Amino acid sequence: MTMCFLINNALSLIGFAIGLFIGFLVGFAGLLCSKTRDVKDPVVRPLQEFDSSSLLDIFLEIPLWVKSPDYERVDWLNKIVSDMWPFLDKAICTEIRRNVEPMFDEYIGKYLIKSIYFDSLTLGTFPPAVHGLKVVESNEKELIFEPTVRWAGNPNITVVLQFWFLAVRLQLVDLQIFMQPRITLKPLVPTFPCFANISVSLLNKPDIDFGLKVLGADIMAIPGLYQFVQEMVTRQVASMYLWPWTLEVPVLDSSLGTTKKPMGMLHVKIIRANRLLRKDILGSSDPYVQLSLSGERLLSRKSSIKKNNLNPEWNEDFKLVVEDPHSQDLHLNVYDWEKIGTHDKLGMQVIALKSLDPNERKEFTLDLQKTMNPNDPHNKKQRGQITVELTLMPFKKDDHTRKDESFGNDIDEQKQISGMGLLLLTVIGAKEVEGNHHKNPYALVLFRGEERKTKSIKKTRNPNWNQEFEFMLEEAPLKEKMRIEVLSKRGGISFRSKISLGHVDVDLEDVVRNGHINHKYHLINSSNGIIHLDIQWRVI
Repeated sequence: MTMCFLINNALSLIGFAIGLFIGFLVGFAGLLCSKTRDVKDPVVRPLQEFDSSSLLDIFLEIPLWVKSPDYERVDWLNKIVSDMWPFLDKAICTEIRRNVEPMFDEYIGKYLIKSIYFDSLTLGTFPPAVHGLKVVESNEKELIFEPTVRWAGNPNITVVLQFWFLAVRLQLVDLQIFMQPRITLKPLVPTFPCFANISVSLLNKPDIDFGLKVLGADIMAIPGLYQFVQEMVTRQVASMYLWPWTLEVPVLDSSLGTTKKPMGMLHVKIIRANRLLRKDILGSSDPYVQLSLSGERLLSRKSSIKKNNLNPEWNEDFKLVVEDPHSQDLHLNVYDWEKIGTHDKLGMQVIALKSLDPNERKEFTLDLQKTMNPNDPHNKKQRGQITVELTLMPFKKDDHTRKDESFGNDIDEQKQISGMGLLLLTVIGAKEVEGNHHKNPYALVLFRGEERKTKSIKKTRNPNWNQEFEFMLEEAPLKEKMRIEVLSKRGGISFRSKISLGHVDVDLEDVVRNGHINHKYHLINSSNGIIHLDIQWRVI
């Protein structure tokens, strides 16, 4: 029974890996563009040479660009994919490892499993082919196209389940896929490559066929198992990407100004949970709540742990920065804390911020679910409830009123310099930074004991970072300073791996009183160095 369970989970993980391959493959293919290259003409044979059965097979293989005028022939794209396939293979496999290996960790220590890992992961030497491409018109700032993709490849994906006494190898071979995805490039922005994200979803269930070996034996030869495994993997892929479910692939870094600026703050109060699942051996659980906003760049927040309690009371407050209340969701995940091993998930819920009215407190009591997929049969099991209280508080508009002769504006300034708010720093770039052997500059932000770093720009004295940092504060930083230091790190082995190229201390009182400062500062301890900063104080 345990072995069947493990094989079932391994197949699900393989299905997840195949799904990631489908999404990333089409996403990468959507980025490619080049000049059309000549393609050899196909061999033409008269129809009378074929019998009725052969004609039927031919008609099934006719590409969509022949059947429908909406689809275009893209031989040029197939040629590019073929030339780039060795590099796409490595890039896609890297993404598969990054997404699937954390899932492997959840099974370590369970069912006598010592480790799970990819022994080999390659998509083979045969690239997929696009048999037609349809572009969909849209009034939004997005580009939508629908290719028809076929792939008969020779991948070698091997997963090893290492037990304390045995190593089980599961090998995926001879993979064939036919799918019709919808690829959306959005939003369109004035920064190369002119779109920020790739969204991939499947219009229909994909046709997937593959071989599977366990301990070197082809288990697909077992009667009845072939159809069961094929259907399970197809269902797993469809549950992840069949429309309206999508795979989001970020292309542009959020620091490049393509994402929305913070619009407000979400106050979250985790009140309680009731009738949680029993996960511990003694018939209880040690629950805690993890919460985050979709699209948020910061780490998720966690509540305290309530030991041996299936009806915990927290009454804990959290503050999250909101960028777009119309599209963002609050994700609540309840876990059972474990001292050793992976924490078990007790349930989850999602709350759309568009259901909140500004500055109005709203309480939710929600049934916990296994996943947010409405078709998931695991959601029929009772997992308890969670009660939270939410308040969406928008920031004041950027056109801050200032003190003048009127008494009303005097009150507005008082609000500006008191109370909580968001300090928003954008390190735009620097000019003429010095350093004899150090030409890989990055900026280090020091504020209230925290350190934040920008990315390192190689081989330049004029770095352009455009990187944004957020500091949520309970009160205005009137008597505080923020230090931004430009450093450079030398590659390879060196006794002086990094060196300071200058710094600046910014008086934040000017930022608070003015609301917004965009200024170029001369770097201290630098002859000609200049750093360009944009700092905002957003009041709730």
